Amino acid sequence: MNLVERQKQFVDAVKSRYEATKKTKVSTLFGVSNSAKIIEGGIQLGVSNLDNATVDNDSFILACVLKFPPEDEVYFAVLIRSAKAQFLARLADMKALGAAIKGAAPPAPAAVSDDETEDADDSGPAASFKYSAKNNLEVAYIASADGKIYLRNAGFWSTLKMDLTPFEPAVEVDAIDIAVYPPAVSAQRSLLARDFVGYLGKMVGRERVHEQRVWAESASVSPEMRQLPHTLPISDIEAAVTAAGGHYPGGEVRRYHAGLNFLPRKHFVILSGLSGTGKTRLALHYARAVHGLVDKDQEDPFLFVCAVRPEWTDPTGLTGYYDVLSNRYVVPPFLEAVLLATAHPASPVFVVLDEMNLARVEYYFSDVLSAIETGEALQLHSNSVPLEGSTGTSIRAALRLPSNLYITGTINVDETTNPISDKVLDRAVVIDMSAVDLPGFLAALEAREPALKDARAACEGHLLAAHGLLTAHGLGFGYRVTEEAVRYHAFAAEHLKAPPTGTTDDLMVQKVLVKLRGAERQRQLLTGLQRALGGLPRSQAFITRLIADLDEFGSFQASR
Repeated sequence: MNLVERQKQFVDAVKSRYEATKKTKVSTLFGVSNSAKIIEGGIQLGVSNLDNATVDNDSFILACVLKFPPEDEVYFAVLIRSAKAQFLARLADMKALGAAIKGAAPPAPAAVSDDETEDADDSGPAASFKYSAKNNLEVAYIASADGKIYLRNAGFWSTLKMDLTPFEPAVEVDAIDIAVYPPAVSAQRSLLARDFVGYLGKMVGRERVHEQRVWAESASVSPEMRQLPHTLPISDIEAAVTAAGGHYPGGEVRRYHAGLNFLPRKHFVILSGLSGTGKTRLALHYARAVHGLVDKDQEDPFLFVCAVRPEWTDPTGLTGYYDVLSNRYVVPPFLEAVLLATAHPASPVFVVLDEMNLARVEYYFSDVLSAIETGEALQLHSNSVPLEGSTGTSIRAALRLPSNLYITGTINVDETTNPISDKVLDRAVVIDMSAVDLPGFLAALEAREPALKDARAACEGHLLAAHGLLTAHGLGFGYRVTEEAVRYHAFAAEHLKAPPTGTTDDLMVQKVLVKLRGAERQRQLLTGLQRALGGLPRSQAFITRLIADLDEFGSFQASR
């Protein structure tokens, strides 16, 4: 779709919304010389031909566009209907003043200082304001001070921060319709586009700004992103996850797929287990596989990761809140995902609540959990008028969770986290991912990157021995530690020219033994590690210190 087609579709949508007739005067201000511009204290809507505007016109629509990097085009149309009389009066007044100037000495409007107004065709501040006897080059401005339209028909203003009373009657705006292209970006639009939409709402009133969905999803969303997960062969998803580097030999992908999709409306899975076993990665790889994304650097607009914070005690971290300082509704990633899923019902939208039990889940997740279970709307605020959101979208008072929203939580069970209540567990499918297949993971890593062969060989034996002992005491490590150990070996060999044994010794102390903690029951673990890590002097010294602590204090902790 080219630029001209987009412009026409936007204008047609606005005309349809306001039931435009032949009596509706529509000015399309999309050209280079007559386009919208942001100036100090307001917006220049553009240059239009209103010379033939009459009382027969039932309303006026000024259609404009502004472009914002990286690729957003914000189309907006200003409707003038209730203040039509003032609009026509100002047009007639300018014509009369222009005719008077042409035939005699120019009548200067009330006191306007030399530095208050400036004409584009003058080299400096104008001593008097110029008018034309025609409105064929009429320029409309919206002043941020009062949100009203001010007109002139000769030259341009460079600022609206001045006394505007000489240029009245000002014209009240009935409505501003907005559409953002490309449509898939509208819920995740650039910061500049967000600010501009908010700027319009602040000027004329949020209740007068309406966002339209002019273009279909297909304009920017690939066909692969419009396929719900349950329609895809599980074998294809598993192959894509494996190709992306995921290692889940215990059927985790299949169980995760079933947990997300076995109900038509509720999609909520909790992935539990040892740190570093690929819980978050599984959710991310799965979403990208469903969306058909192969390139690791390609952004997924329908995937959101929400990092849960320990201080969350209410739903605002997920569902947002009204900020009185900015006069906007703050939209966090979770609510942004809900808005995007609502706008694109044919596309699956995935949300990952990472480390969800760092805070008490019942405190911050209760509203969302209730909405998931009952299907009732999620209450966001109590204002009868939609509020302007920090993402530029309008936020209604209540919003239902759409059926194409897929929620995944990841949890670790250790001393830094909170227990999950039955209330939460009963409403989710909980998948334990504590089982770790280190030999298979190392083989898969080498298959993907043959250059890591020597690094793998150098540390695999000690890693497997330590992992076997630690796992028996609930202190095992996962794929993250394993992969980083191999990559550390490869780096040290290439850049430090370090001997393999010394590097392994460093790694065992820095990445593995730091997890050690316990009491008398773990003495067998320490002695077993002493035997398994023979020939690694730093590791031996480290374990000897822990045994001494155990003898003296009855307990030990490596990270004390």
